[in-house]
Amino acid sequence: MALDTARDMSLSRKAMKAELLDAETELRLAYAWRDDRCEESLHRLITAYMRLAISMASKFKRYGAPMNDLIQEAGLGLMKAADKFDPDRGVRFSTYAVWWIKASIQDYVMRNWSMVRTGSTSSQKSLFFNMRRVQARLERESAAAGETLDRHQLRQMISTEIGVPLHDVEMMEGRLSGSDYSLNATQSTEDEGREWIDALEDDSEQAAETVEHQHDTEQLRVWLLQAMNDLNDRERFIVRERKLRDQPRTLESLGQELSLSKERVRQLEAAAFGKMRKSLENQSREVHHFLM
Repeated sequence: MALDTARDMSLSRKAMKAELLDAETELRLAYAWRDDRCEESLHRLITAYMRLAISMASKFKRYGAPMNDLIQEAGLGLMKAADKFDPDRGVRFSTYAVWWIKASIQDYVMRNWSMVRTGSTSSQKSLFFNMRRVQARLERESAAAGETLDRHQLRQMISTEIGVPLHDVEMMEGRLSGSDYSLNATQSTEDEGREWIDALEDDSEQAAETVEHQHDTEQLRVWLLQAMNDLNDRERFIVRERKLRDQPRTLESLGQELSLSKERVRQLEAAAFGKMRKSLENQSREVHHFLM
């Protein structure tokens, strides 16, 4: 922890000592990177605005993510902004970079805030980063007006304020109010209490399911071999070359080998599959769909 703090302080001090770019220099560096892919110009541009990235990263510390990780994500957003920046649009790079830096940090926080994902839709992201602030303001305004809001009224007002569906507000409220628990924690205070992970259902394939699957696969193989045996040599050859090869052959190549037109090969293929389908249906009406 101390090492991370020292590293963060070192990065911050280094960023604060970086040059300040005027609009003309910034524009020249942006053109040099966009048009000539000048890495030195890119380095100067990113270094100059790293202080902006670090400043924005510090605003997300309350979500519990390590500061050095936030700074790293902010730096990635800054680099993406530099790569996509168009100096012809007439805006300062810092104005453009703010959006990319913020988006990069928010995506990181959303991915890592909880073991249980909070979701990544635009409404969920807006709720995650704004709901607590909006809720606190609404509660202050209500108290100042001498009013009392119940939970349902408050959720509806948050929904209207942020512009998201009410059920999204209810879902996010439940997620933000919960905590992550270790699955290795015991279910009781007794020494021999089971761990919560022991209560999870085993979703791996069970022995009975494995045996059943193997039996069905073997039975299907037998049926398919029988259906193939009902074909003549030319039909078997076409089916094998068209459907059983890693790289299926084209109708044209088969036609050249068999001295037939491409359309005739297609007709023979269709007839062969018709015979196989009929054979399979005679053996079991549950397997004919494999050839559909």
